[in-house]
Amino acid sequence: MAELKYKRVLLKLSGEALAGEKQIGIDPHTVSKICAEIADVVDMGLEVALVIGGGNIFRGLSASAEGMDRSSADYMGMLATVLNALAVQDALEKTGHPTRVLSAIAMQEVCEPYVRRRAMRHLEKGRVIICAAGTGNPYFTTDTAAALRGMELKCDAIIKATKVDGVYDKDPMKHDDAVMFKHLSYEETLRRHLKVMDSTAITLAQENQVPIIVCNMFNGSIKKVVTGENPGTTVEGD
Repeated sequence: MAELKYKRVLLKLSGEALAGEKQIGIDPHTVSKICAEIADVVDMGLEVALVIGGGNIFRGLSASAEGMDRSSADYMGMLATVLNALAVQDALEKTGHPTRVLSAIAMQEVCEPYVRRRAMRHLEKGRVIICAAGTGNPYFTTDTAAALRGMELKCDAIIKATKVDGVYDKDPMKHDDAVMFKHLSYEETLRRHLKVMDSTAITLAQENQVPIIVCNMFNGSIKKVVTGENPGTTVEGD
């Protein structure tokens, strides 16, 4: 078995990733494929915390732009992340891996409240934890929630799993000549406004010197990242 580069990681998934080709809602087949990738690295002994967005169900910022109150829209988006978390929990447990959904908004009939020490204990026991409902506050994205949870839980790296292989200088879906970066500094990422994570998340990672690795969510890329390969883009200090 390959040696792990990291002991504990925060894996950030977009809500749109769970929709597959549907682009909206939850596609069970896609969720199962993603969870199979996660199960592979958990079997290697990696401790994994997940943060999942809710954009496949409801996007607060878009609704706010259409005239909805921003706080109300963001709370709706947080609730959408709980739906996604429960779907991923179900798929992961079908692979035989114990999980816990921890929500920043209390809903005790559905999942546990997020308590940092409890989350740390779950990770130490080999459970996959899924952090839902963002930070529990409006005006903060799930990118920021991922960076925050990564710092709180003392993760060695933040892995952002996407539909593309890494960070490009322009949209690779629209431009055939798009060039992928292998390495970026935090400063360059912020200066060039590259769509890695939002600026608050990148700044938080920079202040704590936690690398952000962007890779494809399929094709075994997550396993390659945690064993020290660099199939995607690594954002870290100079």
